[in-house]
Amino acid sequence: MNDLSLFKQFAPQTPKKFEEGNNAVIYTRVSSADQEDNTSLGSQKRYCEMYASKRGLSVVGYFGGTYESAKTDDRKEFNRMLTFVKRSKNVSYVIVYSYERFSRSGINGASIADELLKKYGVITLATTQELDPTTPSGSFQQKILFLFGQMDNELRRDKVVTAMKELLMKGYWVWAPPRGYKDLNKGKATERKLVVDEEGKLLKKAFEWKAYEELSNAEIVRRMKKIGVKLSEKHINNLFTNPFYCGLITSKLIPGEVIQGMHESLVTKELFLTVNNIKQEKRVHGFIYKHENENLPLKIFTKCDKCGNTMTGYLVKKKSLYYYKCNTKGCGSNRSAKVMHELFRDLLKNFQIGQEEMVLIRVQLEEQMAGFFKSATEEIKTLKSRLREIERKMETMDERFVIGEIHRDLYERFRPKYEKEHFEIEQELSKTGSYSSNLKKVIDFAVRICLNPLELWDNSDLYGKRIFQKLLFPEGIVYNREKDQYRTTRINGFFSLIPEISRDLNGHKKRDSVIFNKIPNWVGPPGLELVF
Repeated sequence: MNDLSLFKQFAPQTPKKFEEGNNAVIYTRVSSADQEDNTSLGSQKRYCEMYASKRGLSVVGYFGGTYESAKTDDRKEFNRMLTFVKRSKNVSYVIVYSYERFSRSGINGASIADELLKKYGVITLATTQELDPTTPSGSFQQKILFLFGQMDNELRRDKVVTAMKELLMKGYWVWAPPRGYKDLNKGKATERKLVVDEEGKLLKKAFEWKAYEELSNAEIVRRMKKIGVKLSEKHINNLFTNPFYCGLITSKLIPGEVIQGMHESLVTKELFLTVNNIKQEKRVHGFIYKHENENLPLKIFTKCDKCGNTMTGYLVKKKSLYYYKCNTKGCGSNRSAKVMHELFRDLLKNFQIGQEEMVLIRVQLEEQMAGFFKSATEEIKTLKSRLREIERKMETMDERFVIGEIHRDLYERFRPKYEKEHFEIEQELSKTGSYSSNLKKVIDFAVRICLNPLELWDNSDLYGKRIFQKLLFPEGIVYNREKDQYRTTRINGFFSLIPEISRDLNGHKKRDSVIFNKIPNWVGPPGLELVF
């Protein structure tokens, strides 16, 4: 065959040439909040508009207009501009005052500009640095300018970091004061006066509760909420491990160094060390208190039924016996650790099942859980539908704002509401989705644990015992001294059905059919007084 025209469809095609349009967007920014209100933003915008007018370009969107550090390209307004440009089919230019306004992240900024050009046909232009990025020489010059911007950033950062290190070594805190403090003399670092504020006086109670009552972080969070201070368990942990609160300064800028600070202390150094378990023991009236002890696995996990406080433990040296006790004055809920451990083992016996029951119990659990997760699946569909609707509204609002149909005030009032709702739905989806994942594996795990829960608890170390206890009883257990027994507020749903199913199976003669639908949902085993 001599005619080769039929084979042209298999040959590489000529790259598509850049088709120049006349639509552009303008991006302006300053580096810090201190600069936001000065003339820089207005000047940038004016020069960019003049540049666009000179080249006969039509400005279809404005972005930035605020402070955003260009050290990284994780910037809200910058990314909003990129999203708009990539989604639009008729934008040909991004106009900035200078390339350092676009990005100071060096090669990464150059890569973004390069991607806009090659993938989306959008040219990045700077009013003060005339060049043509579509040519090899212009592209090279643009990359050099981006790299110079990064180098300038690094040099300035080195100077700032050096000055910050010197101030830290002298005991001056160089950042915003932590929660619980206020600055009475805002100004230069050496003129600041950081003192404990009213909230700080309440935060001090958290240290005292942890040190003197050995409360769990969750209990401290609840108490703090009652006195008007909202904290999460993560915040409490950060509070307890920050030496700033005992008058010291530590920082990643001065690794390995501990400096006496010039600020007021919230707590004493002794109290701070006690909270962080650095003092391994303290002796009071012949007792030895230990924060971690293999002989006291139910400590903190168990609450006193009389007053609601968590129970701690101690060793009576003369008797070499361990005891659990409630620290509330006048409560008197003391009990031998040996007795309380035996009571807990009796409680675990309720969950013991036989090997021959495994298959039937597993099948029944799957049936029960399938009914529960049916409604959860429907909820997931509803949530996903709501999420898509919110995303559509957010995208429409972005487009209307960019083209000037809605004012910035209206945009900034409603955009955060949509973002909050979007976040809340995503959080709910993550929770609901996790319930239904690997359901059979979780059921199999629960059933296998119940083959011998006593042996599992007896043979585990302290850490293993605590994990097992929390797995079975997420909210802990409550001890009643008068009745000498435990009760619980909640049993893990994957375990709560097992004792009931087991009793039902054992109540039938061999080969008798088991009517599963008569077994109630979500019940607790006998011997446990449920509290709602």
